[in-house]
Amino acid sequence: MELLRFTLHYGGHLVVPGLVAYALHRPRWKRAWAVMLATWLIDLDHLLAEPVFDPNRCSVGFHPLHSAWAIAGYLGLLLLPRARVAATGLLLHVVVDAQDCLWMGS
Repeated sequence: MELLRFTLHYGGHLVVPGLVAYALHRPRWKRAWAVMLATWLIDLDHLLAEPVFDPNRCSVGFHPLHSAWAIAGYLGLLLLPRARVAATGLLLHVVVDAQDCLWMGS
C-alpha cells in the first residue's frame, strides 16, 4: 500500500502537471510543465514543521502554503493571465496533496 501511495503522490506531482500542460498549452507545453513543476517550491513550508517530514501528516491545512488562505490566493492568481500557469500548478499541487491525505485513515 505504501508503494501505491508513494507512486500516486509523486506521480501525481510529476505526471498530472505534464498532462495538463500538454492539454492546455500545446505549443509551449514543456515551458508550462516546467513552471508547474517549479511550484513544488511551496513545499519549502515543510521546513517550518517539526518533524520536517511526517508521512502521516496531511499537508493541506497544516503548512502555511497549503492553507485555505493560500489556496484562495492561488485561485485568485487564475484571474491574472501571466500567472495562470503557475496558479494552475499550485492548485494541482494542493489537489495531489489533498488526495494523499485520504490515505491517512487507511
